[in-house]
Amino acid sequence: MSVNIDSRVVAPGSDDYVDEAWRLKEEISRQEGVLKQRHDFFTDAYRRSKVHCYVRDEELIGFAAVRRDGYILFLAVAPECRGEGIGKRLVARVADDHDSITCHARTSNENALQFYEHLGFEINRRIDDYYEDGGDAYYLKLGSDVGIADKISELMRR
Repeated sequence: MSVNIDSRVVAPGSDDYVDEAWRLKEEISRQEGVLKQRHDFFTDAYRRSKVHCYVRDEELIGFAAVRRDGYILFLAVAPECRGEGIGKRLVARVADDHDSITCHARTSNENALQFYEHLGFEINRRIDDYYEDGGDAYYLKLGSDVGIADKISELMRR
């Protein structure tokens, strides 16, 4: 990664980068038709999460908002920054704190599903009508009680 990309952590209860994260999420939503959360839902969940951020030249280019149990509520990388390993590094940061990582992904979101599959996530189940707009989701999981750190370390070496 470029030397001008900084990694930052936003503690639960903080508003740091919440507006920037909302704008990034909305940009992705407009372009790709995913990440369709309402503003109040998003900001409330963001503020209750530990958020790993990547910032380039003071601009938020990626973030992962994570619950205490390792569930990724939101993972977003600016479209122009994809392919730089930012998403992979965000998941690796989450893996530093958790034995397993879980999340939901829209069944129609091929980019997200390919990304998670590449990292080793497995689909546990499909949930019909999961999203507020009636969209279906897959529940994904990476790791178990042992082995996630090794999986992520191996992934980062690639």
